[in-house]
Amino acid sequence: MPLPYHWQMRFARWKQIFSGMFGGSGEKRPQLCPACGALVGIHANRCHECGTSLRFSLAAWSKGLSEFFGGHAPVTAVVLIVNVLMFGVSLIRSLHSGGSIGLFGGMSGAELFRLGENVPFQSGAWAWWRLILATFLHGGLLHIGFNMMVFMDIAPVVEELYGSARFLFLYVACGVGGSLCSTVLGKYPSVGASGAIMGIIGLLIAVTTRRGGANIQAMRSRLISWVVTIFAFGFLFPGIDNWGHFGGLVTGFLLGRVFADRQPAPGPERTRAYLLGWLAAGVVIAAFVFMFLQINNTLPE
Repeated sequence: MPLPYHWQMRFARWKQIFSGMFGGSGEKRPQLCPACGALVGIHANRCHECGTSLRFSLAAWSKGLSEFFGGHAPVTAVVLIVNVLMFGVSLIRSLHSGGSIGLFGGMSGAELFRLGENVPFQSGAWAWWRLILATFLHGGLLHIGFNMMVFMDIAPVVEELYGSARFLFLYVACGVGGSLCSTVLGKYPSVGASGAIMGIIGLLIAVTTRRGGANIQAMRSRLISWVVTIFAFGFLFPGIDNWGHFGGLVTGFLLGRVFADRQPAPGPERTRAYLLGWLAAGVVIAAFVFMFLQINNTLPE
């Protein structure tokens, strides 16, 4: 039975992408340098303008991965997938250990701890990788549902504004900023992507402070209303990590004041953006490695 047409096209695109990333023949056509944007020849392996390798370079691999996941916001898609997968792993492990799941919680605290729950620094169980992994964990269906709904509403806009590589760095940095504030000033363990999402909102607030117009002012007012509402919920309902929200918001706003609110320009600026993106990806991968190395260790008392 033949594959559906859209899957045939998808496999053909993936084959072409991997061929281009790793030096295969691929389709012979003029190319654009992924670093500086210059038009290069069909058989060229290196850009004649900036010297970047068209096969084995951060720019080439970044472009290939972006095309592999498709769309204008590939990092947003990957972050969503990782959050859903980690929720599934948390759920399976919680149910296996005798727990239950509901709209407002139910995840096993022991399993969340093993998977990277963020804990107060003074607890003695703190580890750096928890600052990152906690942003991919959620305590219940309503928790992940609300966070991912807000994330998918604003993250594609920010990714298209800053570019995928920069957006990955900014998202991870905002998540770390929120987790760090929570682990230093908070008193309880915490999980959730809301600190990183508040960082994205902070980025957009910073962007709107540099731009004028009625639409921008309306956007800034709406963003500020979201922030006030989120913090109000945090004060009214127990178990919401306002310190994490505050840390993410401040981190995002400060980064929004530092980074230019546009796609990186071709050349050295784009290369630096790719370096930041791969640095963030490497840190996230390292955090998952550390989590897997200790996942079956005895829990601290």
